[in-house]
Amino acid sequence: MAIGIQIGDVWVPGRVLTAPMTGVTDLPFRRLASRLGAAYVATEMVASAELARGRPDVVRRAAVGEGLPLTVIQLVGRDPATMAEGARMAEAAGADIIDLNFGCPAKEVTGSACGSALMRTPDLACRLMQAAVEATSRPVTVKMRLGWDDASRNAPELARMAEDLGVQAVTVHGRTRAQFYTGTADWAAVGEVKAAVTIPVVVNGDILTAEDAREALRQSGADALMLGRGVYGRPWLAAHLERALADGTVLREPDRLERLGIVIEHLQASAAFYGLPLGLKMFRKHLGWYIEQAPWPEEALERRAAKSRLCRLETPEEIGAALAALWAPVAQTGNWTVDIRPQLAEAGVG
Repeated sequence: MAIGIQIGDVWVPGRVLTAPMTGVTDLPFRRLASRLGAAYVATEMVASAELARGRPDVVRRAAVGEGLPLTVIQLVGRDPATMAEGARMAEAAGADIIDLNFGCPAKEVTGSACGSALMRTPDLACRLMQAAVEATSRPVTVKMRLGWDDASRNAPELARMAEDLGVQAVTVHGRTRAQFYTGTADWAAVGEVKAAVTIPVVVNGDILTAEDAREALRQSGADALMLGRGVYGRPWLAAHLERALADGTVLREPDRLERLGIVIEHLQASAAFYGLPLGLKMFRKHLGWYIEQAPWPEEALERRAAKSRLCRLETPEEIGAALAALWAPVAQTGNWTVDIRPQLAEAGVG
């Protein structure tokens, strides 16, 4: 039996989704994660008003690209008219699913009455949802939190309103906005949203391992789960957790050669998409996460020192060579346990 989730007329062939994250889920990352097996990777958060005005950097955040199995564009805003126009533009650009952001806790977002601030103004949230649903033929979904704070946990009520307006699925991060990312995600509380609606519910927050994934689904009763910060430096995580949920496969992290190839592929894609030097600048945060998440060197202090050193390098070639030295030091002596020279040469390294 196929494992996945039906969102409107779109079949998502998996239950492990990757969240929209500003500065993270750009087109190079989405292509890489999809190639590694992720079923659903959303765009960065896109401001509907700026998208409607065609601002180049915002249009770039919504970049669809070719060859992706699924395109999910997330919109954020507070004006129904521009939200509707943003939804129309997202559909015209090739979005399969359009997601509305009612969950971002960042001050620069909530200070503009957007993101999770909309949970304090459900009437406006409903107008935004209605505007988007009526403007597009694509399924509209909503990502929210449990509420603004513990005194106003209104996610079940807002989810019911969303369903009544034609929203096709909701994702709930198991924290309030007041918590930001402190404490732990309350997966059981997401179960209250699941009980309130018949549309699919996705649980989000603090899911890093296969055990986390199973427990989040068990406690919430959700139809699927969504990864956020867990994919930093691990674009393969969604695919690995998918396999673990499907058949109990024990997760194996990429070895040195595999990881080196993934990072070089990501670096090349970033340079090609943004051009240089911007592509290298945009990649540095990912480079830092790749180094932090790798088990080599074994000592955390050494990894931090390596991160500091490599993130100051000025060319892709320097970065590739330094990573090879860091993760595959045998390559530097000529004693090639695994010959990575053809791969490095193809990538322009060494």
